[in-house]
Amino acid sequence: MSESLAAGALEHGGERILLVEDDQGLVHMLCEELEENGYQVRPVSSAEEAGELVKAWEPDLVVSDLKLPGADGMALLESVKELYLQPGFLIITAFGSIAQAVEALKSGADDFLAKPLDLEHFSLSVKRILRHRRLQQEVHRFRSLMARDAFQGMIGRSRKMRIMFDQLQEIARAQGPVLIQGESGVGKELAAKALHDLSPRRRSRFLAVNCAGIPSELLESEFFGHEEGAFTGAVKKRQGLFHRTHTGSLMLDEIGEMPYNLQSKLLRVLQDGSFRPVGSNKEQQVDVRIIGSTNQDLDRLIASGGFREDLFYRLETFSLTVPPLRERREDIPLLAAYFLNQYCLQTGKEIQGFSPEAMDRLLAYPFPGNVRELQNIIERSVTFCHARHLEMEHLPTKVRHGAGDSLPGGNLHVEPMLERLLDRHEMLPTLQEIEKQYIDYVLDKTGGNKRRAAGVLGVSRKTLYRHLGG
Repeated sequence: MSESLAAGALEHGGERILLVEDDQGLVHMLCEELEENGYQVRPVSSAEEAGELVKAWEPDLVVSDLKLPGADGMALLESVKELYLQPGFLIITAFGSIAQAVEALKSGADDFLAKPLDLEHFSLSVKRILRHRRLQQEVHRFRSLMARDAFQGMIGRSRKMRIMFDQLQEIARAQGPVLIQGESGVGKELAAKALHDLSPRRRSRFLAVNCAGIPSELLESEFFGHEEGAFTGAVKKRQGLFHRTHTGSLMLDEIGEMPYNLQSKLLRVLQDGSFRPVGSNKEQQVDVRIIGSTNQDLDRLIASGGFREDLFYRLETFSLTVPPLRERREDIPLLAAYFLNQYCLQTGKEIQGFSPEAMDRLLAYPFPGNVRELQNIIERSVTFCHARHLEMEHLPTKVRHGAGDSLPGGNLHVEPMLERLLDRHEMLPTLQEIEKQYIDYVLDKTGGNKRRAAGVLGVSRKTLYRHLGG
């Protein structure tokens, strides 16, 4: 394949087009037009041949003459409609009429063109049909992804996540408090919401509150409510979170940040369901399932006097740990694809996926911010991507030049390499000379592996080939 055709295939994704036409002159012209635009084309001269090839080759688009030897284009269209993944369908004919066009479109054809063909019009029609099909595939893939690998809003097929999904279903049937532990960004609130939605309490309210996000002097009122005049600013009676989640579930996020004096009152609610609103002498009873979550080491907090040991043991009736992303790297491609679909649908972009180099770098990155950080990275990357695939250069600098930059056998020793280069020149080398030497150096260290070299350099293979001049 020539350089121009290779570039076209990259731009269009190399979609497959089955051309069904018995006019060999027209076949030659259309094949040339389509291949110059980067498509893979297979010509056949009858509907019977096309029917077999559609099943075996799975084209993205069928371009068929209406009048063919034996079965006609309409019969081929009917057979194509029975396929699970239907290709686009474009009918061309020298016997065009409004009636035939309406019949073809009603039968499922995407467009109808009359001979003699206008090549520009033909190319635009092909691009439009394939674009529509790609969007349909994205929606289908998005729905399939959710159906197969999603559990109550969480995505993962790794062993650790499957174990956690099983634990969630078991714990959801119980009534006792739950402690969810895990680093920031792993999805602790999603796990808490899943516990509620799978439990008998699902018809009642689920609320989540960040204990670190409310001033400590207001937390007691936020939790238990207050009476009118209980403190300055309490101009009227107010119900607290416990009252509002009666018969439901209350998630206390970052529970390790809760003031020590309030922990004893929470313990009482956990023990017998009773509490007093601020400024009241009357006990109130509630039936609330408490789900505490934290990214802190509670054992260390207990040892330092920052967290009550008895509250910890009561919360730990059921304990659940959400694994960090670095411990379930096999879920990274799945999550990345999910977020890519999500943001492509939001922005109307048609990014088909990730280049191997970009995915390699994502897999190598440690993700200290976990799933939330991955989501933010994909959102940013989609925003700046205007290509068919999300490439290395679309990723943030911290991902491109983070973990995984070292080559087999150790880190790059760039400084000695530059010193040797400078020693060979009486005058300081140009940036272009240094760039070429560095590319040669990386290629040498990677054994000529252009994919690995592109990853180290932080560029796509296409960019590397351009620098190499081929």
